[in-house]
Amino acid sequence: MVAITSRRRTLAGQLLVLQLAIIVVVLAAVAAVSLAQSAATFNRVEGRRVAALGEELAGSLLLRDQLVQPAPAEAIAPLVQSTLTRSGVTSVTVADARGRVVSSTNPTLVGSPVVLGDPGVAQGRSWFGALEVDGSRELVAQVPVLGDKKTNLGRYLGVVVVGEASPTWSERLVGASSYLFTYLGIASGLGVVGSWLLARRIKRQTLGLEPREIAGLAEHREALLHGIAEGVIALDPQHRVTLVNAVGRRLLDLPEHCLGRSLAELRISGRLRDVLAGAGSGPETRDQVVVRGGRVLVMNRMTVRKDGRPLGSVTTLRDRTELARLEQEIGSFRSTTELLRAQTHEFANQLHTISGLIQIGEHDEVVRYVDALSRHRASLDLTVTSRVHDTAVAALLMAKSAVAAERRVELRVSERTGLDRLPPQVAADVATVLGNLVDNAVEAVAGREAAPDGTPDRPAWVEVELRRDASSVEIVVRDSGPGVTPELAQEVFTHGFTTKAAQGGERGIGLALTRLVCKRRGGEIAVTNTDEGAMFTARMSVADLLEGTR
Repeated sequence: MVAITSRRRTLAGQLLVLQLAIIVVVLAAVAAVSLAQSAATFNRVEGRRVAALGEELAGSLLLRDQLVQPAPAEAIAPLVQSTLTRSGVTSVTVADARGRVVSSTNPTLVGSPVVLGDPGVAQGRSWFGALEVDGSRELVAQVPVLGDKKTNLGRYLGVVVVGEASPTWSERLVGASSYLFTYLGIASGLGVVGSWLLARRIKRQTLGLEPREIAGLAEHREALLHGIAEGVIALDPQHRVTLVNAVGRRLLDLPEHCLGRSLAELRISGRLRDVLAGAGSGPETRDQVVVRGGRVLVMNRMTVRKDGRPLGSVTTLRDRTELARLEQEIGSFRSTTELLRAQTHEFANQLHTISGLIQIGEHDEVVRYVDALSRHRASLDLTVTSRVHDTAVAALLMAKSAVAAERRVELRVSERTGLDRLPPQVAADVATVLGNLVDNAVEAVAGREAAPDGTPDRPAWVEVELRRDASSVEIVVRDSGPGVTPELAQEVFTHGFTTKAAQGGERGIGLALTRLVCKRRGGEIAVTNTDEGAMFTARMSVADLLEGTR
């Protein structure tokens, strides 16, 4: 059994056939217009000629004299034949006042009644137009013959009919222009070549895809765009939005009709514009953190190219706000783990020291060493608890102090610190902001260069200052690190990265989340440089919550 499958015509083939059909229709219309113009020209020119011949013949004295005679045919026939020969018209006919043909170039018409195109001819009015004469259509001029003698002055004596046969359609087409077929051939050739080039161009622009394939791609694209939980936005090389799904429009706060508009028209600037436009980055950008509309977004951008030609870029967006908050909650458990690990490490070192002293017999030194450790621990606990009366914040400072000490960083609590007990919601936000700022400060001072002998070039310390008034809580974290560069100082929170993120990787949610927490509390966070290092200042409004607890 042989299966015969009909191959569908390609898009280029369909366009070529359609263009050829249009060319045929246009050529037919041109030919029709040419024929109509030829007919109009024939009626105008030949109408004037046959009318002039008719008037000339009707004004002949011989014709006027003979028409009133009993047998005018013999005398008029030579005049009629002479007019036909001289003018080259199709027919010449003369009829008397009774309407009977007395002489004609067509002998079969002699004696038959003449057909008048207008009854007014018998009243002395000339007429010309198309008539059927002996089975053929002619352009006819009918001119009355009027008497010129005293006895018959102005009297209707008969009529002269001069006719010119209308050309056929083929004769008109040939006579319209001697170069008409040449013009039509050239136009047809140009149309075919133009149609072929157009079909090739469209095929190239559609990347060789057929209509059914394009429709399938459009359906798949819509399904993919609206079937994924991430935001997607595509830009052309001029940074105009060519595609965006509902999630991307929501995450970027874009208007509904944003397609075709540029980033400048959509008022997208700063860090977000740099990531979307790929400013200062290669064809691929991974895990860039951006804060937009109170959300922490992680963006991945990829440049799209086809045959070496840039087509634009596609950027995916993930909302990491909730995940960042969960990370902070997990971070509290991580801090506890780090505290236990640091304390274990510290206790292990202390036990090794005590063990060594016992082995060398320095029992009095063991007692003095243990007393010193006890006094140091009690002093630290007293310093923190006497100035910070909120147990959650105090516990956080104790944990961060142990972690900092393990990294050879001194964590200080400023003498100006004074923080009373806070409501649980406020305490959680204060702990989040304080923990992030302390972590960043410790990272900054612990990673700076050391002197050639192995000692730091200056003491590594982080100082925390907590103050509260009737309406707000202020958190100040100073450090002895290298500070923040001026160009970064105004943008670090907008960019959403820390000094750790500057080294690469998907870190740097901390400061972005810190700013979000402060803004949610009606506050703000800023960074400045001092003579000793960087200083982060965060403020949060807590008036409403404090009043609610009274």
